[in-house]
Amino acid sequence: MKTVSSPAFLTAREAAAELSVSPATLYAYVSRGLVRSEPVGDGRARRYRADDIRALRARRRSSGAVQPSAEAAIPVLDTTVATITEAGPIYRGVPVVALAEAATVEQAATLLWDARRADPFDATNMPVLDDAMRAIFAAANEAKPLPRAIAVLALATDADPRAHNRSAEGRAATGARVMRLVTAAILGTAPSPLPIHRQVASAWAKDHPAAEDLLRRALVLLADHELNASTWTARCAASTGVSLYDAVIAGLAALKGPRHGGAGPLAARMVAELGDGDVAASIADRVALGEQIPGFGHTVYVDGDPRADVLLRALSAAGAHPRLVVHVPRLVTEATGLYPNIDYALAVLMRTLGLPVGHEMALFAIARTSGWIAHAIEQLQSGILIRPRARYVGPEAGRAAG
Repeated sequence: MKTVSSPAFLTAREAAAELSVSPATLYAYVSRGLVRSEPVGDGRARRYRADDIRALRARRRSSGAVQPSAEAAIPVLDTTVATITEAGPIYRGVPVVALAEAATVEQAATLLWDARRADPFDATNMPVLDDAMRAIFAAANEAKPLPRAIAVLALATDADPRAHNRSAEGRAATGARVMRLVTAAILGTAPSPLPIHRQVASAWAKDHPAAEDLLRRALVLLADHELNASTWTARCAASTGVSLYDAVIAGLAALKGPRHGGAGPLAARMVAELGDGDVAASIADRVALGEQIPGFGHTVYVDGDPRADVLLRALSAAGAHPRLVVHVPRLVTEATGLYPNIDYALAVLMRTLGLPVGHEMALFAIARTSGWIAHAIEQLQSGILIRPRARYVGPEAGRAAG
């Protein structure tokens, strides 16, 4: 009988099927060095080492033998809100790449919240501000955007008599009020029923002809990204029964971290440095010194972040400098093998609009509020308290270090 040998490489679909995981989880395994991959031809497609896939599958099946880095990529809960694919995020079955072509962040939010009846963003559904909140608005006028938003939101639950409405329509309506309040607090403006991208453009870049459309696209692309650190934090908070206002506070606090939202300012600083001078030499020096290239590479999108591709193409069409839209990404990819991610595209957007470092995190917060609310609503609907267990690796009982 002729023996059929096993293939040395698998496609992404085959590898994910072998492991019984999503493509996003497969890409996370690759980024953590658990699975080796290599490009196929001249495109972005890759193939995956079959022996690595099978070794990882065997470790996962062995009780207690899964490496902590592998466990981090294993799905921990079911959701109908969104998922991540090689082609980018999908919001309730709708690819964000397509959604960003014409949708507003309000439409993306309504989709993420599964609001099918009344429009939660009706012009009359405005945030409730009491005297204490107005005082905070005034006192925090010079504060940074995210701390100002957190301070205002801290009093919003008590001020809003509908904050704990449990109906689907009530929660969606509360979500819209939260988004409008967060937008106002971050921009330092009065709450408004105008489309959020228009509010942002008016506050930050009213003289740029392409600002509204560029900001609209960015807000939609950033609305959700499954269970990143801030979304997981928001879900954990929501699982205790807090209001949507308080769940968003949790998300904002996590976003402030340098390893999450802080990635945007780092990319923005690099873009500012590369705006002038010898780009090739600067990138070569960074690579030679072993420095990280902010805004390039992604733990999920090994073959490039589709959200960055969409925004960079829009920036190019709007007349953004080719140095930043084309030349820098090409040089970095040639030098490192890493592709630009959404942080880099946001940094280029901010520079194109003439905005200082820090605005990219503020825009991220406005957009991602919609995703935090979607996940918080889903968690509240489940009625389940998130209470994971830790794997104890300390000394055995009676054998503590002396």
